[in-house]
Amino acid sequence: MAKTKITPSKINVIFDTDANNELDDQHALAYLLFNGDTFNVNSVTVNATYNGGDIQGHYDEALRVIKLCNLNQEIPLLKGANGNFAEITNAWDPDNFDGREGVDEILEATEQDSLIIVAVGKLTNIALALKKDPSFAERTKIVWLGSNYPEPGEYNQDNDTIAMNYVLNSTIPFEMVTVRYGKPSGTDAVKVTKEEINQKMPGLGPIAKEPIIGRHGGSFSTFGDYSVSLFEYIDYHGDPPSRPLFDMVAVAILKNKSWGEPKLIPAPIFINNEWIERPDNQRKITVWENFKKEEILEDFYNSLKNPVLVSK
Repeated sequence: MAKTKITPSKINVIFDTDANNELDDQHALAYLLFNGDTFNVNSVTVNATYNGGDIQGHYDEALRVIKLCNLNQEIPLLKGANGNFAEITNAWDPDNFDGREGVDEILEATEQDSLIIVAVGKLTNIALALKKDPSFAERTKIVWLGSNYPEPGEYNQDNDTIAMNYVLNSTIPFEMVTVRYGKPSGTDAVKVTKEEINQKMPGLGPIAKEPIIGRHGGSFSTFGDYSVSLFEYIDYHGDPPSRPLFDMVAVAILKNKSWGEPKLIPAPIFINNEWIERPDNQRKITVWENFKKEEILEDFYNSLKNPVLVSK
């Protein structure tokens, strides 16, 4: 008797991003969109952080990447929060607030299907979704790229610590993919050099039906060529000078859990720029660390060489 081939179900996600912040968001989004054999993408929502201008700039940059993947007619892109959680909820109106479009998309999509939210910016959209509909906590999981836990001083975290604490004090399943600047245990260790990008990225990805004008000008028809341009306009650190692709790792560990080490801990809280442990807290979260840089980067390049576009 012939064996029946069992096809593993794909992972359904919403990607929540501050796409215009630097350059790791764009690479994470492209990596996600080129892994259609692993993921379905319901939608992309954007939020605004300190760098990258207001919400329109983040929307425009996410749209550039989606267009380079020829998915702008397939994947909805929606604007979330421009401000932070405290500003938005100070005079709370659940029917009219900054970020409503993106937040309502998150709430409605998770009512209709089983979805994971991959968040790679501040957590404002997630906290607003919880505030508007507390039952949201029961129907999804958040995989967040952020924090230097157990130390302070990380960009996504510092953009809205009140939103982060709101999420930590909720019951929503929460996985924290640590950054840990300058340490080998965080996503900061998943670095690439400008020379590596210039050697490996040109021409990678499908040819866009319609070229895009890049953030820094120029016309591009592949994500690989746009990547090279992005790396022309960024600061480098360390020896050799390099730049981490932080956000991409949040997608990678969803694709292959062996590329990082998860650890279950009682949810801490962040007060006065310090992590406070709560060992008796019944609420548990997962902290990810110790990522396999070589395996992740190899898969990233392979995904761009042999892209399988996602479906909605």
